[in-house]
Amino acid sequence: MKDFLKLQDLSADEINQLIDLAINLKFKQDNRIKHDYLLNKTMGMIFTKSSTRTRVSFEVGIKQLGGSAIFLNANDIQLGRGESIADTARVLERYLDLIMIRTFSQNDVEELAKYASIPIINGLTDYCHPTQIIADLMTVKEVKGDLKGKKLCYIGDGNNVANSLIVGCIKTGMAISLSCPEGFYPDQKLIDWAKENGEFEIGPDPFALVANADAVYTDVFVSMGQEKTVEQRKLAFRDYQVNNKLLSCANKSAIVLHCLPAHKGEEIAENTFEAHAKTIFDEAENRLHAHKAIMQTLFQDKF
Repeated sequence: MKDFLKLQDLSADEINQLIDLAINLKFKQDNRIKHDYLLNKTMGMIFTKSSTRTRVSFEVGIKQLGGSAIFLNANDIQLGRGESIADTARVLERYLDLIMIRTFSQNDVEELAKYASIPIINGLTDYCHPTQIIADLMTVKEVKGDLKGKKLCYIGDGNNVANSLIVGCIKTGMAISLSCPEGFYPDQKLIDWAKENGEFEIGPDPFALVANADAVYTDVFVSMGQEKTVEQRKLAFRDYQVNNKLLSCANKSAIVLHCLPAHKGEEIAENTFEAHAKTIFDEAENRLHAHKAIMQTLFQDKF
């Protein structure tokens, strides 16, 4: 694995290995077992989209692996002043060992990887959020055991998280259903791929699609960059809240997942969020361990 750009690029074995490695690294961290596998490595973190979890988990993660990180706000480097992505890549590869980028365009991430000889990690784009899904699947595995044969139901906007969940679930043998309003479905090519490669359902009725779910997942209705459509989206998603009524149609032992930040009272009822807060914040913590697994794996051929 040279880069970590989207889950479509990874095999089922590679995804499962990342999950298992993340669990192992969590065990080592919890038990204070030394795991400085990236000793003296330096990562550059390019952010054109701000984030709490992505920045802190990557920065702390590489430190725990023995390396260091440099925060690169796009407005503070030449990339934000007109320098091409190709030239930025060819400069940064001479200073850094690894780059994580969180930005809007998937094409920008792909171009950065094309021109940089060092590993590139996609920390999020408008198209996909692959690092998040490794943490999500890790959380499901910790609670439910083997992923194969389990069902995850996603409720809400067919956004970057939904796109990556489709791929991650199908490749690890999970069934996945999505309930989204018409006009807010995930990428059609991924829908077509999922129908051909796994157990997949999609439709507008959340109560039907959540049946037999082992995990119920939601995300905000209005993502970063969509602020101008707040009222339209609130109207479209008014019947898509994850609440106790909806959960009564899932498996009794179903867990609730949320990638955060949460807008309680919108995509998830506050009492439902608080009832499942431990799992949701375990999921948030698992971003740290998942990111460490991704970083370590990108250098595994050097060990």
